Amino acid sequence: MSEHKKVPKRIAQTVLNSLKGGVVPRIGLPYIAVGRRNEIEALLHDVEIISQGGASFRFIVGRYGSGKSFLLQTIRNYVMDRGFIVADADLSPERRLQGTRGQGLATYRELISNLSTKTKPEGGALSLILDRWINTVQNETKESTGLSFDDPELNKATERKIFEVSSSIAEMVHGFEFGKLLSAYYRAYVNGEDETKAKVLRWFRGEYNLKSEAREELGVNMIITDDDWYDYLKLFAVFFRLAGYAGMMIMIDELVNIYKVPNSVTRQYNYEKILTMYNDTLQGKARYLGILMGCTPQALEDRRRGLYSYEALRSRLSEGRFSRPGARDLLAPVIRLEALSGEEMLVLCEKLADMHAGLYDYERRLTVDDLAGFIRIEYSRIGADQNITPREVIRDFIEILDLLYQHPETDIGSLLGSDEFTFAKSQAVSDETDDLYAEFTV
Repeated sequence: MSEHKKVPKRIAQTVLNSLKGGVVPRIGLPYIAVGRRNEIEALLHDVEIISQGGASFRFIVGRYGSGKSFLLQTIRNYVMDRGFIVADADLSPERRLQGTRGQGLATYRELISNLSTKTKPEGGALSLILDRWINTVQNETKESTGLSFDDPELNKATERKIFEVSSSIAEMVHGFEFGKLLSAYYRAYVNGEDETKAKVLRWFRGEYNLKSEAREELGVNMIITDDDWYDYLKLFAVFFRLAGYAGMMIMIDELVNIYKVPNSVTRQYNYEKILTMYNDTLQGKARYLGILMGCTPQALEDRRRGLYSYEALRSRLSEGRFSRPGARDLLAPVIRLEALSGEEMLVLCEKLADMHAGLYDYERRLTVDDLAGFIRIEYSRIGADQNITPREVIRDFIEILDLLYQHPETDIGSLLGSDEFTFAKSQAVSDETDDLYAEFTV
């Protein structure tokens, strides 16, 4: 049986549609994963440290379309499979790490809204996590005491175990209120008070705007604010571990939106927040927590507006003298994505061709020579060695697959010989093109 038939059509449809639209699919990544082995291994080493009570912070740096989001999504799926809870968010003009109009809190709300587990990978998992935790504690208490579910003593014994978790969190910053609300959620769960459960969830999601409202409805004197939202993520990470998960991974992409902020003071406040988070993970102030941030090289290195404009970050994140393209230090805080090689793109195109044929039930007509010819032309554009990205190549290739399927009388030779591709081909330096073609067809 050919490989493409192993990909379920629902997944194939999602993967191809997402890639054609220029976005990374949430599912099906193992079917199309190529390259990035070293980067993935480096990040998985961090995962091991986090699950043992440590913390990590990495920047994934690459140009638009270079595979940053793909790598983040791959790690996201991997850690969920291993019992982690993942929270992810893209920054935007409305979502930053700090802001005068609640942009930091908006990022926190997005992260909590996107909380995902292996059984609920699409997000919105907070209530599921809390309910599962209570169920687990109830069942463990029942087994250890021999009490039945209708025995009032079981509830008392369970509440004592819930209180133990709350108390162990109480020592952390804002931990007392956090623990108090965990206990309130448990009591509402046991008593069937759905309205109270909803209020606690609303508080955890950072949706209370006034302390007086939180005090009146839940009896706590704190609300999550733009200044302290990160402290609550640290609390969640420890709680999730106590609730039976391996740890928490936070993924924040599109850091370039901070680079684009015109106000220098606002940018500096955001970079200061990043520094706080970075220092926490390195100094042991965060536990069971991993943080990944994605940005472009310019957003990192620009001394006027980028992360390097904040000296405390520049001194921590700058590459050493010995790291260079092809020999990067992947244990450093910054992982720079190297371009996928022509061979890796060839393998990817072969996977996509198989997937497309499986989705639309036809025998794949494209040969390895056809694929090599396509890659050769894509990589022979002027400046391709520096500027071409997987996103561009993939979109072109899926368009070719669609056209060949819809117009079976057409062959790939005529498509590659069209004005658009001929123009690209004419830009090539002939020697480089011949070498590349020879490399693919050996």
